[in-house]
Amino acid sequence: MIRPRKMKRIEMTVLKSDMNAVIEYLGRHELIHFPESQGGEGKDSARIRDILDKLRAAAEFLALELPAEPEADSVMPGETEEARSEKICAAVEALKNREIEAVRQRQRISETFSEARAFSNLNAPFADLDQLSYLTLRVGRLDPKSQPELRQTLSDRAVIIPLGGDRILAAGSRKGRFALDSELKKYSFEPIAIPEGYQGIPAEMLYGLEGQLKAAEKEIAEITLEKGRMKSGLGPDMRRLAASWLMALAAEQLKAQFTATESIYLLSGWTPEDTVPLIAADLSKISAGRVAIRTYKPDDIPEVRDGTEKVPVALKHGAFVKGFEGVVFSYGAPLYGTIDPTPLVAIFFTILFGIMFGDVGQGFVLFLAGLLAGRRGLKSFARFGKYSSPLIAVGIASMIMGILNGEVFTIEELLVAPTRMITGALTGHPMDRILNIMPLAEKGGSVKKLFYFFGFTIGIGVILNSLGLLINIVNRCIMKKYESAFFSKTGLAGLLLFWYAIFIAIRCVSGGRFEYADFVGLLFPVLCIFFGPAIWRCIAREKPVLEHGIMTFIMEGFVEILETASTYISNTVSFLRVGAFALSHAVLSYIVFRFSEELASGAGPAGSLSALLIMIFGNALIIVLEGMIVAIQVVRLQYYEFFSKFFTETGVEFSPFRFRKKAEQ
Repeated sequence: MIRPRKMKRIEMTVLKSDMNAVIEYLGRHELIHFPESQGGEGKDSARIRDILDKLRAAAEFLALELPAEPEADSVMPGETEEARSEKICAAVEALKNREIEAVRQRQRISETFSEARAFSNLNAPFADLDQLSYLTLRVGRLDPKSQPELRQTLSDRAVIIPLGGDRILAAGSRKGRFALDSELKKYSFEPIAIPEGYQGIPAEMLYGLEGQLKAAEKEIAEITLEKGRMKSGLGPDMRRLAASWLMALAAEQLKAQFTATESIYLLSGWTPEDTVPLIAADLSKISAGRVAIRTYKPDDIPEVRDGTEKVPVALKHGAFVKGFEGVVFSYGAPLYGTIDPTPLVAIFFTILFGIMFGDVGQGFVLFLAGLLAGRRGLKSFARFGKYSSPLIAVGIASMIMGILNGEVFTIEELLVAPTRMITGALTGHPMDRILNIMPLAEKGGSVKKLFYFFGFTIGIGVILNSLGLLINIVNRCIMKKYESAFFSKTGLAGLLLFWYAIFIAIRCVSGGRFEYADFVGLLFPVLCIFFGPAIWRCIAREKPVLEHGIMTFIMEGFVEILETASTYISNTVSFLRVGAFALSHAVLSYIVFRFSEELASGAGPAGSLSALLIMIFGNALIIVLEGMIVAIQVVRLQYYEFFSKFFTETGVEFSPFRFRKKAEQ
């Protein structure tokens, strides 16, 4: 297709009870482009976000990764999913709190045990220890029934250690001793007098603290095991629920864009004309005929007619051309109704890359990478899926160019025999290479052939520049901007000037000379560009003819002529880079081949191994580094020498509502 798909504005009246089902259908099938949201969210967005936040917090605790977008099989959540989400989050939160408390308990016991052990051999009265250290120690009697309640009350402020029977030892920080005494008093704690002269920390305290520390460690270990069991048991459910709630959140955000009453929503967006029957049939089935649909042509929309709204552009291509849509859209979307340049981009990108990267083996590597990234390739390459067809295309082009210049992984000798046989049969003059870019006399090359090759690359530039101008002329006529279509530097006048200048250059190179009649051929389009604005204002009967005065008109005319000449010269000469990069590729390949050849002829197996390593490393370097450089240069030529002719105004890419990001093709 040389034009984008025809679009229609579609308006749907949907009952609120059917809204979620309609949105789910639209999000799955990606058929309607809705205007960008002006902000705001649906009434249930806060509740959905709260559920998602809880699920994410629970997943973070379990070291579980949740999806960032709905899954392909996700469904809208209902009351069952909400109840399940709350139950899971509550269970995880309980385990989390249990872990926090267990960690705190271990920390508290560990600090107390370390401090007590540090003073266990201190030769000082027990009664004086709380004056010498971090610890405050209290030994006494307390009803065993009250001990659990006291532990809960004291929490992390003190440790209660049973000493047998109703005897306990309370240990806390020195600064909290008054609070500890106050709490002990509330529970009828009776201090026990420590025998006079008793030295150090009681052994019962150390044993008790050590036992409690082991119990705390065991508790944490059990919690860790429980986390693992919970992650494996609840993980799939949590991922499924998170994906469903993400779908619900996207639906609520979409609802906020539409006009609504208490019972209905009014949806309005753009869709390709050929999808309207499918949408109407499917939505009628989903809603049992309760969805009302109306469609409008772009010209029927006042906002489109006055230019305040642009019709989104949807392209439809085969696998080969579709792979190059990213090159076009990275520069800008073409305006709706104008020429689609993607097929030309695909063809010339492939040709230019192949010319600059000619090698059968290296091209095969790119071809293989494209196959592996395709739908039937390896899953590990799936994320490069959108590059599959471009890689296959440039790989084939590189292999064809490699056959012409006789290189296989930089090796120059593998294709000599078949090339001599084919060229001998066809021409009667066997040749080692069909195309020899390197100007080496001993290999049959020459500087003259190299100049022919550079002339060929300029010829490609002339074709690409001409196509850009033709596209601009057609686009301007479609948009009814006839002045720029006929009298601008990128219009018909500029095209005639460019073509006639190329004609003169070819004639002079072929042995001819510049004729006086050529002045007329060049002067006519120059005058059209210079006087174009005034001519058009006369045709359109606009007054005054010289809108901004005679001086401004003359200055603008001269600047336009100078810019036209410099632009066409630079745009054409720029394609010399294609030959230059082809030559640099050949030189680099020659260096790798000769270097490895010299090493292989050296001493023994070591030389052969070194040659093999150089060959592998050299080819890898060429494929990765030079492949990237060549791709960048091709894109640059497309952008500045081709797109600049007609991409003076960009459109809006068709971006249908979807739950998942655009799938990589």
